Amino acid sequence: MQGQRFFMGCSVAGAYTLPTTRLMPMTTSSPPFQVDLNDNSPLYMQLARKLAQDVRDGRYQADQALPSERTLSEQLDVSRVTARKAIDQLVDQGLVVRRRGSGNYIAPRIEQPLSDLSSFSEQLQQRGYTPGSHWLRRDVMQADADAQLSLGLSPGTRVARLERLRLADEVVMAYEVSVIPATILPRPENVGGSLYAHLAKTGHMPVRALQHLRAMNAPAELAARLAVPEGTAVLFITRVGYLESGEPVELTHSYCLSDHYDFVAELRRPA
Repeated sequence: MQGQRFFMGCSVAGAYTLPTTRLMPMTTSSPPFQVDLNDNSPLYMQLARKLAQDVRDGRYQADQALPSERTLSEQLDVSRVTARKAIDQLVDQGLVVRRRGSGNYIAPRIEQPLSDLSSFSEQLQQRGYTPGSHWLRRDVMQADADAQLSLGLSPGTRVARLERLRLADEVVMAYEVSVIPATILPRPENVGGSLYAHLAKTGHMPVRALQHLRAMNAPAELAARLAVPEGTAVLFITRVGYLESGEPVELTHSYCLSDHYDFVAELRRPA
C-alpha cells in the first residue's frame, strides 16, 4: 500500500550583533529554528520562509498559536518590525490567520482522500472545523457551453448557479461555483450551508463523481475574491456528480488555496 499527496503562495531595522546561528525552539517535537546571517536576503524573509516550511511540514498544527511578535523579537534579538513583517508574509500566503485580541494562528488544513465522495461541510465537520459559506450568487440562468457539455444539457436549458466562498472557522479556503439543472434545483436560494445536504433531502444526492485537479496561478479577478496576491498558486478542481441512474446532476468548479489542502490517494499495483 502506498500513499501519495498532492499539494491543491530590505535591510534589517535597528543596529545589533547576532551570531551566525541563533536557535529558537518551535515545538517540543520539531528541530530548532535557525537564522543564518550568511543568507543575503532580508532577515524577515529568512524568518518567514522557515516558519512557512515548518507549517507545511506539519510541525505546527491547525489552530496552534504562533509565537507573538514580541517573543520572536526577543528570542531572535531582532526588531519587532522584522518579526511583524515575517508574520505578515505568512498571513499573505494564507498559512496564518490573525484573530483580533488573541494572536496569530495556523490556518485550517484539510486532508481529503481522493476516493471519497463527500461535501466540503462533511470534510470539515469530520475534522472538528466549523464550515461556512459567504454567498456571492444563487440564481437561475441559461446553461453555458461548459455546463451543457459536462451535464449533457441542450442549449437554452435552465440551471441553478451557486457561487460562494467556502470557509473553515471563518477562514476563506476556496472559491466555488456549482451548476445544477433547474429541474433538480429550481430554487437555489433555499440552499443553506451544504448543497449535498439539500440535494439529499430532495432525493438527488450524487453517489459518484469524476474529479479533475490541476494547479494554476490565480488571475486578478480570482485573486481578489480569495484576498490573495495575483499569481498565487491555487488548486483548480472540477467535479461532475452523478445519480445512481448515471444522470449527471452537478458541475462544480473549486479554486482552493493550496496551502490549506492535502489530497491523498491510495495506490495499488495490479495483481
